[in-house]
Amino acid sequence: MARRKRQTTTFSLSFLDIMSCGFGAVVLVFLIIDHSIEIQIQSVNAEVLSEVDLLEEDIREGEEGLVKLRNAVSSTDFDIVEAQGRARVVTEELDRLEALIASLEESDVSETTDLDALKAEINSLEERIQQLREAAEADGGASAREFQGEGNRQYLTGLKLGGNRIAILLDVSASMLAPEVVNVIRIRNQSEAIQRSARKWVQALDVVDWLTAQLPTGSRYQIILFNTQAQFALPETKGRWLEVADGEQIERVVDSVRETLPTGGTSLHNAFGFLQELDSQPDNIFLITDGLPTQGQSAPRRNTVSGPARLKHYRDALRKLPNNVPVNVVLSPMEGDPAAASEFWKLAQETGGSFMAPAEDWP
Repeated sequence: MARRKRQTTTFSLSFLDIMSCGFGAVVLVFLIIDHSIEIQIQSVNAEVLSEVDLLEEDIREGEEGLVKLRNAVSSTDFDIVEAQGRARVVTEELDRLEALIASLEESDVSETTDLDALKAEINSLEERIQQLREAAEADGGASAREFQGEGNRQYLTGLKLGGNRIAILLDVSASMLAPEVVNVIRIRNQSEAIQRSARKWVQALDVVDWLTAQLPTGSRYQIILFNTQAQFALPETKGRWLEVADGEQIERVVDSVRETLPTGGTSLHNAFGFLQELDSQPDNIFLITDGLPTQGQSAPRRNTVSGPARLKHYRDALRKLPNNVPVNVVLSPMEGDPAAASEFWKLAQETGGSFMAPAEDWP
């Protein structure tokens, strides 16, 4: 029996076509929605990152404000402590005055007697003030020349300017150009005009100028320049003391000092030993320097010198100093030489001299 042939109906083909189109539409809609979600996520991420940046900026500003606040608190604490100290001083002074008033009230001495005693004390103080003024005028008139600094200020230095034979030793090594090693190297390689105007060197010259203006007219002096070697500031005055009363000669000596350029290392051994070139030993010495020596009597084998070696050169040089002569030290500290201040202070104390580390605007 023959098999019946299966027939394809129009309805079934249309149905499949509709289903395919519907499925394609669903896929298309899904793709469109997924893409829009990605764009939205990226937009949200950008906004979040922007908010994070703003928050980080707020945190940085807050930390800076916290630092400023802490500094303000520290400053306020310092002001409080200072105010408390002043209040304590005032309170102690009030207590002292109250005790004095109470003792006066309890005293049997009459008011007239107290008044007479106070007047006598005032007269005594006035006489003392007058004596001090006369002594100051006498000392001022004893200077052979004047030194006028900027600001017209007078400084109480403690330097002992007396003596009949006063030796001034000025360090003219390269380190006198600046307090920092790197700046010494920089200035040393520049023009002479820049070297002469170096602030540290100008101050050293002003110290010499100031000292010569304070010397009493009845004394004698000599200025010695030293680095690795020593020499008299005015070569034609070799070996002899100069009269302070000769103002014209002092001017020539100071001018000669100002023509000098700092160079080389430092030998205190040769500087102190050079004092023996004078016809008689000094009775007062002024040393203007910036640190411990870099060599002894002769040049070192190496270009560098250690701290202990510098200290040894210094202590060896002290043996060349004359005995029982005050040494007054004016120190302009050098970077990397922490032992210098204590060693020169001890030298001044042991010899009966004085030690001074001047401010930048002195004298």
